[in-house]
Amino acid sequence: MSPLSEERKPARRRAGGAITDVAGIEVGHFTDTRRPTGCTVVIARDGAVAGVDVRGAAPGTRETDLLAPAHLVDRVHAILLAGGSAFGLAAATGAVQWLEEQGVGLSIGPVRLPIVPGAVLFDLLVGDAFIRPDAAAGYRACELASARRPAQGNVGAGAGAVVGKVFGLERAMKGGIGSASVTVDGITVGALIACNAMGDVVDPDSARPIAGARTRGGKALLDTRRALLRGELPEASPVGANTTIGVIATDAVITKVQASRLATVGHDGLARSINPVHTLSDGDTLFALGTGRAGKAAAMTLLGTMAAEAVALAVVNAVRAARGLTVGGLHLPAACDLSR
Repeated sequence: MSPLSEERKPARRRAGGAITDVAGIEVGHFTDTRRPTGCTVVIARDGAVAGVDVRGAAPGTRETDLLAPAHLVDRVHAILLAGGSAFGLAAATGAVQWLEEQGVGLSIGPVRLPIVPGAVLFDLLVGDAFIRPDAAAGYRACELASARRPAQGNVGAGAGAVVGKVFGLERAMKGGIGSASVTVDGITVGALIACNAMGDVVDPDSARPIAGARTRGGKALLDTRRALLRGELPEASPVGANTTIGVIATDAVITKVQASRLATVGHDGLARSINPVHTLSDGDTLFALGTGRAGKAAAMTLLGTMAAEAVALAVVNAVRAARGLTVGGLHLPAACDLSR
């Protein structure tokens, strides 16, 4: 065995891992008890180098332009993920207020200016559409944030998430929010994903559906990819009535250009775990954060591979942690219900 192979330890795909395994990252959920919706905040109090990549055709986002590599601001203090479609972007205002009160943000004259980009998913068809995350919800999510492993499933931005809507909402299943992490040679990459995909969630290793569109009887998974290729016609879907959003974080030292690239490669993880993905009715958006707490850099090929792996695992964790839901006459079973 060579000295190099002796020094390097094999990758750890942590079954109980989470984005909070990355030093410098905290996560908080607010879940609205009046209907299934909510928001999730990922906080980097000391600031983190950030990037973003939007792949879906119907995104709802805030302050993503400033993350372009050529633009001035290179560090953010939180990322806000929310349900409620465009209405949910208001939750970021509450996160900004809370961070300012904690003295977190860019120092500009007499004030601290927190930078909080965000993205939303569409969950307005699950329960009362007039109940959406607002500034108070974003503020509360920050109050609840910690470095502990975050809850998964029907919480925060994943509370009203649904997957497998290609053949109609009545044949879909409960989505959710999930997290995972991968560690290689002392560097960790984690992901937190709110999965509200139009397509199915599939096992990234076997490509078998885990949750998604069900057969007409509702007792089994249909397998949307194969159904579409057989010629079954999808149901017309409201534009943007879906969307998977999330955050990738690493403790490696990275540049803003590298953060942007990490967000791009992270979408490979969505492509491995969601089918179809990045549709005209999805606004799929991934952010990437680098805290630099590991004190060293890593090859981008390695970081990209770790990011895609963490994203795919987080998507799977989201639907496996989800629980079935009945609201307003709509019944959405979860993966755990069909596996019994």
